[in-house]
Amino acid sequence: MNELIIHPVGALRGSVPVSGSKNAALPILIATLLCDGPSVIGNLPGIRDVTLTLRILARLGCTVEQMDDTTYRIDPTHASAPISAEPLTERLRASAYFLGAFLGRFGRGRIGRIGGCDFGGRPIDQHIKVLSALGATVLVTEDGVEVCSEELKGTSVSFDTVSVGATVNGILSAVRASGETVLYGAAAEPHIDDLIGYLNRCGANIRRAGQNEIRIRGVRRMRGCSYSVIPDMIEAGTYLIAGAATQGAVRVRGVNPAHIAPLTRKLKEMGADVDEEEQAVSVFAPGRLYGTRIETQPYPGFPTDLQPQMTALLCTCIGTGTVRENIWRHRFRYTEELRRMGANISVREDTATVVGGVLTGAEMTVPDLRAGAALLIAACAARGDSHLYDVGWIERGYEDFVGKMGMLGASVTPI
Repeated sequence: MNELIIHPVGALRGSVPVSGSKNAALPILIATLLCDGPSVIGNLPGIRDVTLTLRILARLGCTVEQMDDTTYRIDPTHASAPISAEPLTERLRASAYFLGAFLGRFGRGRIGRIGGCDFGGRPIDQHIKVLSALGATVLVTEDGVEVCSEELKGTSVSFDTVSVGATVNGILSAVRASGETVLYGAAAEPHIDDLIGYLNRCGANIRRAGQNEIRIRGVRRMRGCSYSVIPDMIEAGTYLIAGAATQGAVRVRGVNPAHIAPLTRKLKEMGADVDEEEQAVSVFAPGRLYGTRIETQPYPGFPTDLQPQMTALLCTCIGTGTVRENIWRHRFRYTEELRRMGANISVREDTATVVGGVLTGAEMTVPDLRAGAALLIAACAARGDSHLYDVGWIERGYEDFVGKMGMLGASVTPI
């Protein structure tokens, strides 16, 4: 799928299921390398990044067996550290997590250049900090990253900034190290806790000692287990925003309302009605919502992965809204595409100012995963047809996005 044609049909209405979390599935799949036996991982989303991760695991010598549509059995018994950089890692941002898993299992390993969406510089300095503190030697070259260590020893690490990726690598590398490791300033996202839940079920000894403190007492061996990945809060939020932008009524099923509370609070503030159930959330927009201020922060703040979608929503609102991006400073490239639809957006450094109005269908090119979802939302709320190009980005993080938007009444035709 490389192109989509979107024909606006008015308000989106209906109910849609939420798939497993992309941001939880990838580190958990990579963490299976640390076990001495097979794991069965369920509720995996059918997305490109999961497929790539499974392919990399197979290339490393793991036995990968599909049990059903969302469940895979991974047996790492015969896996080995790569003697050369695995080229598939260059297509996957989460490939950085292999560094911690390689150290924890083999004491060494190499990956190619770290891939994923291009938001400008995506440094790995905090990854290097935690791996080095545990006793690893990290060599970064133009071709990739190599790590090695004769012995990993527990230590205390204070991150200079909250980093999900560095927290994951700290956990993966420390879980089989000798002694205790304490991570200060660690990320608090639900998918970090899901990774901890999986590892503890495998025999690890990890606990939170506060919102941003994680304590890991190393163990010598870990067994595999059966585990189900949490629902994807970003996918759930995307469909709720789509409903709000089209003045519709959308219900997402199979999501933890607490995980998307930063979004639902903003939607209420903007004038939407939000109803929360035990495992579902509904949004109803009785008309155009009102502009507001969004500022991305590490969890439990507003998630950066919903920032582009919210900017698209602000383009349809009454009044002016602002979006300040504190995580990825170069994430506003997609606003150039929204301007093709007549959006009134000005960007200065880390802040976008959006004056709400009427959008008109246009031809646009998708620059990254979440931007693709944002442009599709804007196209559904516009007047006239839109064409989206390079939509393969969307398949990196959304399972059957076109089909699920169709469940809500959207008219989206893949080319």
